[in-house]
Amino acid sequence: MISKKGFYKIAEPKIEMKILYAIQGTGNGHVSRAKEIIPLLQRYGELDILVSGTQADVELPQKLAYKFHGFSYVFGKNGGINYWKTIRQINLVRFWKDMMSIPLDKYDLIVNDFEPLTAWACKIRKKESVALSHQASFMSQKTPRPEKKRFFAEQILKYYAPATHHVGFHFSSYDKFIHTPVIRGEIRKLNPYNKGHYTVYLPAVDDKFLLKYFHQLEHVKWEVFSKHQKTPYKYGNVWVRPINNETYNKSLESCAGLLTGGGFEAPAEALYLGKKVLLVPMWDQFEQVCNAEAAHQMGITVVNNLKKDFFSKLANWVNNEGAIHVDFPDHTSSIISEVVTKFQNRHQEILLNGH
Repeated sequence: MISKKGFYKIAEPKIEMKILYAIQGTGNGHVSRAKEIIPLLQRYGELDILVSGTQADVELPQKLAYKFHGFSYVFGKNGGINYWKTIRQINLVRFWKDMMSIPLDKYDLIVNDFEPLTAWACKIRKKESVALSHQASFMSQKTPRPEKKRFFAEQILKYYAPATHHVGFHFSSYDKFIHTPVIRGEIRKLNPYNKGHYTVYLPAVDDKFLLKYFHQLEHVKWEVFSKHQKTPYKYGNVWVRPINNETYNKSLESCAGLLTGGGFEAPAEALYLGKKVLLVPMWDQFEQVCNAEAAHQMGITVVNNLKKDFFSKLANWVNNEGAIHVDFPDHTSSIISEVVTKFQNRHQEILLNGH
C-alpha cells in the first residue's frame, strides 16, 4: 500500500486472538450476561468458554471447552446461604487439580466473570486477566456499601476471583471503569405492558413460606419462579412455576413489578423495562447487601427482614409505590471492543518487533 508521501507501507499482520472466557456458574446472572458477551468476543478470534459452579438454572447455547465443579454457594430456603451444604461440596484437592489443568498459555486474552479457578490460575502463573463482571465494580470504594463495615466480607469479594484489569457493571457508573448493566438482547426486544400481576424470583426463599403473605393480598396475582419446585401448581391467587427463561421473560414483560433477591441482573432488567422493584437481599451475602444499599439510594424498596416488616413493606409497595426511571444504554459492544483492542495492540507490537 502506498502512503500519501509515496512510500510503501508494510501491511500489518492481522492478529487472530485466542480468547478464554471464564464464567461463574453460581446464580443465573453471570450466564445471562455471558449470552450477550460471547458473540461479541467471537468477532475477534477463536473463543473457548469455561464454566465452573453448580447453581445456575440457565444454560449457554454454545459448547463449553471446560466445565468444572469450582466453588458455589448453595442457596437455602430461609433467605440465606445453606452453609452446611456449601461446605460439604467444597473439594480443595479437586479445585487445585482443575485449576492447574487449565492451559493458560494457549490464550492471548483471558476474560473472567468472577470465576475463581481461572482467576487463581492466572494469579499463580503471573498471567494477565480481565475481570468483566458486576463484582469488579467493588474494586472501587465509590461503589455503595452499607454503613456497617465488613472487613472479612470485603476481602472475600476482593480475592475470590482476582484479576490484573477490571471492567465493572452496576446500576450507575460510580467510577471510570464501571458501566451500567448489560441487558440481554431478548429483554431489550420485549414490549413491556402491565397486566397487573407481580413476578417473583427469590431463589433463597421457599415458595411455601411466601404463600402466607401473598394470600393476604388476595386481590393481587403472583407468578412465582421457584428454584425449589419442579412441578408447577396454582394455589389461590398464586402461580408457582419452576424456573424457565422463556416463561420468566413473558411474565416480566407483562408484570406490574418484580419481587426479587439482592442480585444484580434480575432487578436491572426489571428497571430497564420500567417495572417497579422490591429487593430482598440474602442477609448473609455481602454483595447482595451492597446491591441493596445501591438500590435504596436510587429509591427502590428494600426489605432486609422477612419476618419483622416484610408484609407491611410488601403491601405498601404493591398499593402505593411506582417505578424508578433509569437509562441503561446498549454499550456492551464498545466495551468489549475496548478490552480486546488493548490486548490485540499489545500482541501486534510483539509480532512486529519479532519477540
